[in-house]
Amino acid sequence: YMYVLFLLFQILGAVILGFGIWILADKTSFIAVLQMSSPSLKTGAYILIGVGGLTMLMGFLGCIGAVNEIRCLLGLYFTCLMVILITQVAAGLVIYFQKEMLKEELFHIVGNLIENYDPLKDDQRNLQDAWDYVQTQIACCGWTGAKDWENNKILINQSMTAYPCSCSNSSQNLQVDSGFCNLDVPVNGTATYVDWPVHEQGCMDGVEKWLKDNLGIILGVCTGVAVIELLGMILSISLCKNIHSEDYTKVPKS
Repeated sequence: YMYVLFLLFQILGAVILGFGIWILADKTSFIAVLQMSSPSLKTGAYILIGVGGLTMLMGFLGCIGAVNEIRCLLGLYFTCLMVILITQVAAGLVIYFQKEMLKEELFHIVGNLIENYDPLKDDQRNLQDAWDYVQTQIACCGWTGAKDWENNKILINQSMTAYPCSCSNSSQNLQVDSGFCNLDVPVNGTATYVDWPVHEQGCMDGVEKWLKDNLGIILGVCTGVAVIELLGMILSISLCKNIHSEDYTKVPKS
């Protein structure tokens, strides 16, 4: 059973490592908007990569310790697992108790993106394309609603007679998922977001709905990871106690 558990840790480490790499590499989702706008998420991705690599290393060292009955490696394996588990619990508590602050940070990140959105800016292309993708896939507009786009500098200059194409709920604009689309100019030559053929739902509600719909899966994965880590700690300390004395002659020679 111990060897199977070590194999599970190798897989778990690879998954965590891959998730961290995905956060850094993803360019077409809400995660991309966050990691390109917030240094904290990018730092978190590097931490995930480090934790994933450490988990894989610990699985390898634990396997060597079990095969060769080396108590020091098993002890190191137990200690590292305990540190990783405590770190994960602490991170979860920080996210839970700081969720209002995180929501406020998201509001400012997306608000700044919308305010400075400009299809002609090549240096912001990836970030803007990611946000367009979010609005298209979630069928939403702005963070709290379409009114957020009234802060966009280009739309202000055009007297709101254009609107973001990725917000459109009109079938004629389904093929256009970025930039601005022209509105049929009203008689007075001005308009508001109420005149736009766009989705009424803000992306904040869409993201929260997605989280609620997938909360069971997220909690299940987190619980499964914690259970595997606890089993690894219990089995490693049990095996360590069954080894009566350290025999360093069993350490593989280089």
